[in-house]
Amino acid sequence: MNTNVKLWTTGDWNGLFGLGTNVLVNLLVLTGLLKFVLGMPDEITFGRILPAVGGMLFLGNMYYAWMAWKLARKTGRTDVCALPSGPSVPHMFIVVFVIMLPVLGMTGDPVKAWEAGLAWVFIQGFILIGGSFVAPLIRRITPRAALLGTLAGVSIAFIAMRPAMEIYLSPVIGLVCFAIIMVSWFGGVRYPRGLPAGLVAIGVGAALAWGGAALGLDTGMSVDKLSTSLGNIGFSIPIPSFDHVFSGFEFLGFILVTAIPFGVYDLVEALDNVESAEAAGDSYSTREAIAAEGVISLVGTLFGSCFANAVYIGHPGWKEIGGRIGYSAATGVAVLLFSWLGIISLLMDTIPVVAIAPILLYVGMLIGAQAFQSTPSSHAPAIMIGLVPHLAAWAKVLIDGALGAAGTNAATVGASAMATQGVLYDGLALLGNGAILSGLVLAAITVFTIERRFISAAAFALAGSVLTYFGFMHGAAVGIGDGFGVTPEVALAYLLVSGFLAGCHYLAVSTTGRVEEPAPAIAMESQP
Repeated sequence: MNTNVKLWTTGDWNGLFGLGTNVLVNLLVLTGLLKFVLGMPDEITFGRILPAVGGMLFLGNMYYAWMAWKLARKTGRTDVCALPSGPSVPHMFIVVFVIMLPVLGMTGDPVKAWEAGLAWVFIQGFILIGGSFVAPLIRRITPRAALLGTLAGVSIAFIAMRPAMEIYLSPVIGLVCFAIIMVSWFGGVRYPRGLPAGLVAIGVGAALAWGGAALGLDTGMSVDKLSTSLGNIGFSIPIPSFDHVFSGFEFLGFILVTAIPFGVYDLVEALDNVESAEAAGDSYSTREAIAAEGVISLVGTLFGSCFANAVYIGHPGWKEIGGRIGYSAATGVAVLLFSWLGIISLLMDTIPVVAIAPILLYVGMLIGAQAFQSTPSSHAPAIMIGLVPHLAAWAKVLIDGALGAAGTNAATVGASAMATQGVLYDGLALLGNGAILSGLVLAAITVFTIERRFISAAAFALAGSVLTYFGFMHGAAVGIGDGFGVTPEVALAYLLVSGFLAGCHYLAVSTTGRVEEPAPAIAMESQP
């Protein structure tokens, strides 16, 4: 046991500016959603919600730093990296667009919309706490390629793609900042005086943006906007919001449709991220990490946060650039100060988002690569199939957004009309709904098939059938539909696949007296 654990190392500066800017950009995004999508009054946004979010994120980062400290003491290692933590990105959009915005439309009251969001996260917290007791079992029986494959799908579709597009919308700032990140975090280049690459990228990006604005270019930066944001500087601490949480339960029936499947999503995503950390060398308790995520989200909600805390994707990236224990705790302190002092408003008008986008793209690249690097090469096909549902979900989001901007929707245009243009919208919806679960199930079936463990493959296909029947996979909502399941045809297909795979097992045993050994990988290695 090592009793002399360093709480701060030089590499923690890189981790701080990496994770810190990651969390910061997500705080800027959720603030923009509250202000510009919901029209939430500033007194609620900056006086109630952001202080509660800041307090929640402080607790989360400090707790995961403490977990890393315990692991370092237990193992005697000096390279232990804390699990990264921050506001759940998928939740930010789901709670705003699926819960709060419809309630705002129904009631015309932003406070009611906020209360509905609080109730939604409250329910999800309990799902996470309960699920933490079964998560270790799920982790033991699920192949690593399945866990990391579906995580890679999230990283490519919902972490890497948007920052990549933002970079090319402002290429002078974006590509320069991306190069600054790349040569340091992938190429090992050190900047003068040991300056962290994340800080250098943000500084250069801000200088380019403000320099462009001074020359009359539209870079999104302006002195007028900066002056307005100064009005939100102040001091606000979280205020208990128990009454608002329980007032939101008047929308319970509406809330449960998404609260249950996204609670399961959170459970699997957290499990994936803990698995990712173990693949990078740091073995944490799955149960403790997930239960902490749920409890911390509950605490935040009871003080006014309509956004959930999450174990973040990206642990291997922060470890690779030197992050250890201190980067997590320092991120928590920084977020607390920014949110309680109202600095978030000022930062929204000081730093161009495109200067931060390369950091998110880097994380997406690293997680996608890890799925292939940390699993047998023969499992590569499983990782590829795990990506597919996430790409379908991403494509559907883009189509829905484009149709919405045109003042219409998929139902009005018609799936058949879109099909004539090569857009199989209904297929995207079926494949993309519940993507993190369907990606995991499909990848697990593929791994066990490659290994000729047909009973295990059949068990995952059967699980896919049950999850699909109730709408957790391939369904737009949780339930039993018209009594025959949410998507009965897909559920039946998984059931038939399960039976077929079980038959393959018994056929192999009856023919050879044993299950065949795994087949060699095909076209995965270069041949001599």
